[in-house]
Amino acid sequence: MKEIPVWEKANLSIEEAAVYFGIGKNKLRELTSEEDCTYVFWCGSKRLIKRKVFEKYLEKV
Repeated sequence: MKEIPVWEKANLSIEEAAVYFGIGKNKLRELTSEEDCTYVFWCGSKRLIKRKVFEKYLEKV
């Protein structure tokens, strides 16, 4: 099975997002725990970060 590059994925795990964005895993968990968080997708208990939405969020902040 061929692995998809991180920059082509629509959703990133906390570990992938930490490497891609250069933000710590604990900070990402803190940001994605907020009630009004629009860039997190929950798959059961696993958080996936919507890459494009999070990129836009980072540009605004």
